[in-house]
Amino acid sequence: MVRRTYLFFVSLIFPICLFSQGHTTVSSAAPRLIVGLVVENMHPDYIERYWSKFGEDGFKRLYAGGFICANHHVNNLVQRPTVGMATLFTGTTPSHHGIVNDNWIDRLLNKETDCTFDNLYATIGSDSKSGQRSASKLMTPTLGDRLKLVTKGRSRVFSIAMNDYAAVFSAGHAADGAYWLDDKTGNMISSSYYLAQYPVWAVEFNKFKLADKYLGNNWKTLTDQIGYNESVESTSLHESGFLGKYNNFPYDLSKLRKEAGGSYAFLKNTPFANTYIKDFALQLIPKEQLGYDFIPDLLTLVFSSMDKEGGNFGPFSVEMEDIYLRMDKDIAELLKYIENGYGTENVLFFLTSTSSVSYHADYLKEKYRMNTGVFDPESSVALLKSYLNIKYGEGIWVEKFSNQQLYLNHELIAKKKINLRDMQVETARFLNQFEGIAYAKAATEIESDNFLGGPLAAFQNNFYIKRSGDVMIRYEEGWLPKDKYKAVDYTDNDQVPLVWYGAGIKKGTSLKKTDAADVVPTICALLGIVPPSGTTGSVIEEILPKNEK
Repeated sequence: MVRRTYLFFVSLIFPICLFSQGHTTVSSAAPRLIVGLVVENMHPDYIERYWSKFGEDGFKRLYAGGFICANHHVNNLVQRPTVGMATLFTGTTPSHHGIVNDNWIDRLLNKETDCTFDNLYATIGSDSKSGQRSASKLMTPTLGDRLKLVTKGRSRVFSIAMNDYAAVFSAGHAADGAYWLDDKTGNMISSSYYLAQYPVWAVEFNKFKLADKYLGNNWKTLTDQIGYNESVESTSLHESGFLGKYNNFPYDLSKLRKEAGGSYAFLKNTPFANTYIKDFALQLIPKEQLGYDFIPDLLTLVFSSMDKEGGNFGPFSVEMEDIYLRMDKDIAELLKYIENGYGTENVLFFLTSTSSVSYHADYLKEKYRMNTGVFDPESSVALLKSYLNIKYGEGIWVEKFSNQQLYLNHELIAKKKINLRDMQVETARFLNQFEGIAYAKAATEIESDNFLGGPLAAFQNNFYIKRSGDVMIRYEEGWLPKDKYKAVDYTDNDQVPLVWYGAGIKKGTSLKKTDAADVVPTICALLGIVPPSGTTGSVIEEILPKNEK
């Protein structure tokens, strides 16, 4: 067990002080530490569903003592954790921050590019290439970047996650450290984009080999499985299970990991990935002296076990319930440690998600007779290719289709002297005929029309001209895409939780609709600073002290 080092603060009288840059200042009443607890693929239903099973000091502590934004959404067309993470920490949409998907076709380089991959930088913490990552493709500043500018670099900014994109986009460009799991070694690693060398304390942490420890155990339910009444039997949920065949407790994680290929990435399929994040945080906070002075620091912790687990088991599963009961204990330990060290009034917590989950289409149809279905992207794109061959002649007209975005072959279109915009519109028209597709919109339509406030607004929110596809689609509500050969991580649900707790936050609930882009400007308002340039979200005024509105 990682030894916890408790904080020691020297009592002193600190004069009222403002850290300024131009007309922007950090209020002297600002919290010493801002802690973001981000749970990927979290449906708001989970809190109410498991409420009676939670302890008093985790989720219940946040919700019972905090301010709940009960109608909170991520209004992006593409509901990917990558896109949502960038939106959450920049306070703006993909049309501004540029992260339109996990990857896209770079038209200038004429090749596919990953949203975080950057071979200009090296891995810090192992000899793998998993640290060749940066925030260089993120086109607008983040909350952490703004803190750095306002305090002339004195704010400390860190992030911890299982996945590289989560660590990178929550940390931003100017962070002091972003850490994530190396699938090759099981170590927590970073990139030379953030660090010149790996900290000694992190080297010592990796010597504990916690990934080996957690993957060497069996995963059994935290309590007697017969009491998991909030969940549904696996046979009713169309669950594929681990490796498409294992869906009953207990799970021999060592055996499953070997069968899955031996990578430490398998840890992300278990609740112990969240515990690993908590363990690392309990070392980072005192070693990096976060919150030790009166200049506000930022720490983001991203819990993502359910990001992987949702595809295997689904939101009604016993496995999902067990993950949340265990995560509740991890969050309780973090809250206790931080509040005991700093005092609740000196720390601002926010808990939210970057994406939600959908219930399985077949389950909803069979159980509740809802109008849902499964969409086959592979077959639909195959029909589209045949149609384009008939209309425009033989050729590889479609370069890529992924996560609701279709890219046409611009080089071939130019060579054949075909009007690109005409082909975009014709492609969208063809796709609009398929059952399961609500809208298919051509890039030229998205550029020229104004969809603000309507059902198509999400198309413009997600459109970045240099990176987005030639055609973007939205599935009908309740419909889920399904690939023959691989799991498809998709949701049509954009509602996620948001709760505020700690410094200056009064208990309460608001049903006013809020958006992921509102989080950054709200935190900036609480700090008394102007939000990052490019921010398009609005301040959630209900949580502000009356004299700050």
